[in-house]
This record gives sequence, C-alpha cells and structure tokens, in this order.
Amino acid sequence: MQETPKKEPQPIAIKSQSGSHPSRRTFIKTGAGLAAAVGMVGAPAAWSESQTRPGAPAAVGSSTGGAAGARTSVFVSAASGDMSWIAEEWNPARPFLIWGRPLRVRPLLMYAVPQRREMTSWRSWGGVLTEESAAEEAERITHELRALAGNADFPLDVLPVAKVKTPEEASQALQGEYDVVMVYPASGGGKLLQACVPPEGDAILFVRHRSGPIYYWYEALSVAYLNTDKERAPGQEPPRLGKAHVDDVVVDDYNEALWRLRALYGVKNLTGARIVAVGGIMGKYAGNAPEFAKEKHKLDITEIGYEEMEKRIQRAFADEKRMAQAERWTDAYLALPETTLQTDRPFVVNAFMLYGMFKDLMREHRAPAFTIKECMSTIIPMSKTTACLSLSLLNDEGLIAFCESDYVVTPAGILLRHISGKPVFMHNSTFPHQGIVTCAHCSAPRRMNAERYEPATLLTHEESDYGAAPKVEIPLGQEVSFINPEYAAGRWVGIRGNVTGNPFYPICRSQQEVKIQGQWKKLLSEVRDSHWMMAYGDSLREAGYAARKMGIRWENISDV
Repeated sequence: MQETPKKEPQPIAIKSQSGSHPSRRTFIKTGAGLAAAVGMVGAPAAWSESQTRPGAPAAVGSSTGGAAGARTSVFVSAASGDMSWIAEEWNPARPFLIWGRPLRVRPLLMYAVPQRREMTSWRSWGGVLTEESAAEEAERITHELRALAGNADFPLDVLPVAKVKTPEEASQALQGEYDVVMVYPASGGGKLLQACVPPEGDAILFVRHRSGPIYYWYEALSVAYLNTDKERAPGQEPPRLGKAHVDDVVVDDYNEALWRLRALYGVKNLTGARIVAVGGIMGKYAGNAPEFAKEKHKLDITEIGYEEMEKRIQRAFADEKRMAQAERWTDAYLALPETTLQTDRPFVVNAFMLYGMFKDLMREHRAPAFTIKECMSTIIPMSKTTACLSLSLLNDEGLIAFCESDYVVTPAGILLRHISGKPVFMHNSTFPHQGIVTCAHCSAPRRMNAERYEPATLLTHEESDYGAAPKVEIPLGQEVSFINPEYAAGRWVGIRGNVTGNPFYPICRSQQEVKIQGQWKKLLSEVRDSHWMMAYGDSLREAGYAARKMGIRWENISDV
C-alpha cells in the first residue's frame, strides 16, 4: 500500500472583529528596542512587544514607517507591577498603550490509544486514536495557537502543548502557573476529561468537526458535564466538569476561542487592579459600592487626601520647569487637527500640570488606573482649573482615569477598557425614549478608537463654567457598547447602539445621542440616574462572558 504523504499543518484564518480588534502585529523583542521605538522610559526587558494596527492614520507630527497607513500600539507587560513605563512626556504621536498582565494559556491534547479486539467494538469515534495521529494533532495545535497568539490584540502567552492519556498525566500537566486551560478532547473517557478541567479554574474546550480530525467529544459533550443557564432539577447531579459551562465550548472556530480569551484577559486585569483614588472613594446612590468592589474584584485602592494634593499643586505652580513643560504640551495639543479653543488658555496649561501630577501619583504607587472624587469642587480652587481635560489625556494614552470616584461603575470601566482595547468614556445616563438615550460628561477621551483624535472643542466645565473640558465629536453611525451596573447588586446590563448626533445642550460638554439596538424599552426598568461606561465597537459578548466568570448577573438588552 502506498503511504499517504504527511500534510503540513496549515495556518488558521483569524477574522478581524469588524474592525474592532485589528489583527496584524509586529514585534519589538527587547525593552531597549521598545523604549527606542516609542520614547518610553524604563520599558521592561522581560516582555514587551508592539502591535501594528492596519489602516490607521499616521501619528500626529510623525511618519509611520513600514506598511502604508499602519500605526503601532504598544504592548507592555505589567506582570511585575513595574509602572516605570508610564512615560513622563505627553506626546500625541506616541502609540496607544496596551499594558495588561498577559493571559497565560495551558493547552492540553487529551487522547486515547485503544487496542484492536476481534469481533467487538474496540474504539470510539474520532480521528486521534494512535500515537502517530496524536503527534500530528499536537503539531497542528501548536501551529494554530501560534497563529492565534500572533493575531491576538492583547498580551497572550501560550505554553507548549501537553499530550495526556491518563488522569495522572493530566494532573502533572496542570502543575505550574497559568490562567486558563485550553482542552482539546480528541478521544478518551470522562474521567480523563474531568482530570483535564480544573474544577475551580477556567477552561475552554475546543472540539473539532471539520477543522481537522473529528473529535470523539464533539459527540460526547453534554449537560451531564457542563453547566447551563437553566436551574438544575431537584436531585439532579451537578455537572461533572465543575464550573465549565456550555459557553466554554468552541467547535472549530478560533475566532470564537479568541474572544473568550480576550474576556478572560479582561477579568485577569480587573481582578486585583491597582488604583490611585484622590479624595477618597464613593458609590453613586450605593454607599456600599466601594467595599463591594474591593471584595468582589480584589481592587487595590490607594487613597490620596486633598491635603497632600494641595501641597503638590503648590509646588507644581512654583516649579518653572514643570509649568514651562505644561505650556509646551498645551501648544502641541492645540495644534492637533480639528482642535478648537473656546476657554481661557491658562485653564488648559493648568490641566496639563494636573495631568503630569496625576501620572506622578500613578507611577509612585504603581497604579495604571486613577479616580478622583470632588472633582467638581475641592480640586478647582487648588489647581485653578478642572480635572476634566487631565483625565481625558490619561485615557487617550491608554491609562484608565475616571472622575467622581464612583465605584458602582469603575470595575465595569476597567473591564471594558481591557476587553475593547480602547479608551472608555464614563458618562451620565438619561431617560430612554423612542430608542434614544443622551450620553454626556465633561471628561471624554478623544482617542476613542485608540488611534485618531476625534474633533474637539475645549470649553469650560459645564456646571462650574470654569476650567477646561473637551467637547468630543463622535462620528455619526459609530457603533458603541455600554455597561450599566445596577448599584452594588452584582448585576450588569449590556447595551449596544449607534451614535446619531453630537448636540450642544446646556449639559455636560461631550454629548452623544445614541440609538439603542434591540429591545430599548427594557431600559425603562433600568433608569437609575447612574453612570454608564461606553467604548467604541461591540464588546458585549466578551463582557457577558466575563461577567459570568466573575459571578455577576448579566442582561444584554441588545441581543435578545
């Protein structure tokens, strides 16, 4: 018999997520190379790389190099807690930072090698039932995961594929540090599958139908092993795979695996997030929200009092070098295309002074996230401006910064920032009518797609008629996602819509009218005079998947 030639594994196709999650990447292998490329100080040498986002406009005041129209976003690991990579200089041409701790994936190929027995059934379904086919499948998985990691728009660390035939081998393979197990159950029994899925950890089960040799567990996976959203009947045995859910199963499609991994990356970087909170913390209409957020998400919050802030601000005003730097930054900001000044220039200069001071605090406390309370009162006479523009600038860089220190919504904002890969806009909500809501606040980011700066007019802060606040114009038709948390009840509502207007009402300066997709009338039961979080694109499936992993009830009113 002529031997069938061995087929080389073919690279998989990872689709772009409707423009929301670009997929082409270039790599800068060392911290020194990264620092040289983007002007950063102290970039970590252990793990750093940059991602090229295709089709983006050139950086302001610079040329992109490489592919025409390409722009680089910078991946920086925050695994060690080192925040020295937060650059001191404000530079609108610097790439957007993707700075989260990498998600570490442990892939397991589960298989069996049955022995022939005459005149009886001796093998199960499936195309991986020999050592040779298992070796080929492991090589195929390695190639596929290399392609997956190469197309990920977030830091992803994939460990080598482990082949396991026994529960003991599975237990040994699951030693060490990882965040999620990616199980390939080609063949083998239920006890082996149970050994491959950590009962309290996260797992994705990838089974094949047409993407390679068909898997036995393409047939055998069932609700006997997996949780569902339905309550189990009284006396019914619990699922055999612990926390694993039917939503954790992927058939053939690595795009389906990728968005689940993105969601888990968001959960990892929300959990234990380090935050500087100036002026303390609160929860709008939910006084227990800060403690709930700390307990639920293990937030590490450092509170900075206004007595210390006042001393820092006074020193900053007396520092000629710092104020001259703020003047230069103001010149550069006002030179950005489609930037209009309609407030007093000193307010903008002082906002840049505050921006630098906020970054000092974040660097000192190794915190990539920042909130400020009493931003509409206490900070104003100290800084002789408002914090609105300062927060906008931090978000434009890729950091996380929210006003009002509202910990009802801050966890949702941190998650949405990580799963969208874009700045997040915290805003007030309004009463929905005819499918429309108006979203408004004074600290909107301009770089909402993580690339270009949207047109903006600098005005005073609405309520104080003082300081500097950007009125950002979002393109009409732009799809946006929202998360609307229900106080500290452990329930989030997901909403998707399209921007239909940028009005100029006498309300907070950045204003968008949004047409809600789906059953907008469901929002009538969700009106809370609350803050929502907004990001460009559709991140609701990732947010819903992440919510379930965190034990948060999720309701998506746009996909019903």
